Amino acid sequence: MPFSNIIGHEKQLKSLRWALEKDRLHHAYLFVGPEGVGKRTVALSLAMAIQCREKVGDSCGGCADCAQVQGGNHPDVRVVEPLMGKKEIAIQQVRELEKELSYRAFSGRKKIAVVDPAFLMNFSAQNALLKTLEEPPKNSLLILVSTSTGGLLPTLLSRCLRLSFAPLPTEMVAAFLATQKGLEREAAELLAAMSMGSLGRAVSPEMKELVQKRGVWAERISSLVPGDCRGWMALAEQLASVREESLKFLEWVEGWYRDVLIYRVTGSSRGISNFDMEQNMKRQANRLSVERILCLFSQAIETETSIRRNVNRRMALENFLMQIVHSF
Repeated sequence: MPFSNIIGHEKQLKSLRWALEKDRLHHAYLFVGPEGVGKRTVALSLAMAIQCREKVGDSCGGCADCAQVQGGNHPDVRVVEPLMGKKEIAIQQVRELEKELSYRAFSGRKKIAVVDPAFLMNFSAQNALLKTLEEPPKNSLLILVSTSTGGLLPTLLSRCLRLSFAPLPTEMVAAFLATQKGLEREAAELLAAMSMGSLGRAVSPEMKELVQKRGVWAERISSLVPGDCRGWMALAEQLASVREESLKFLEWVEGWYRDVLIYRVTGSSRGISNFDMEQNMKRQANRLSVERILCLFSQAIETETSIRRNVNRRMALENFLMQIVHSF
């Protein structure tokens, strides 16, 4: 995709255009920001702009080189990600990448590699990549794409030029969904708010499913009674039956208590994601203290972390739901 077609991120695109036009590209970049905001799109658009022979500072989007980059089969552009069935990027993949980057570019321009998500490189893979970062092959470019810097070695980070990508404005996401995807304005605004500025999440089938399920979850939670442990135990058992279902539930609960906190502090629905459930949110915000809301928000995160570490899902959810019920 040409830079001119990318939504948002004007500052980052301006910096990359300038570097292209002045031939001042860094040998390694780190694109960091939330999932689904366009980091990988920008990385591949930069690769297109480098390989395109029709335009300077951008790509035409229609030449053979642009088509190959977009199709994932350009001989000088490679995307490194976990192999099918694997949860991490292994050292062997990095060694193969280093070998490729050392070859002369077929196009006569640059050899380009996009590692996404970079935080899934294991420790050995990251150490192996340091050699390439310390002594980059001539006419090579490495772009690491990551949602955070937490899983990356400090020595690796220090050798990359960092570009930070913030969530897109919800108005921009809503406008895209309405004009490009044909959604009704109200549905587009809700999806944009729920996706928290992530265009990738907003257009995913999972987000549409989440919008439907959260109403059921909210109703089930509001029907729980403090003295009836069977209610929250049954809900915990239902949610725990599928790992992904329990994680989606907890991610939504985290967003819910974020919204409740905003409403409690500001008295306004501005900036909340579940704006169509405002009355329910208002009741909880008026009933709970700021400290209790923060506690429930923190416990939701802890429960999600525990489940990702493969603790007993049912027990973790029972404990969390019990905390919610005791807040009624």
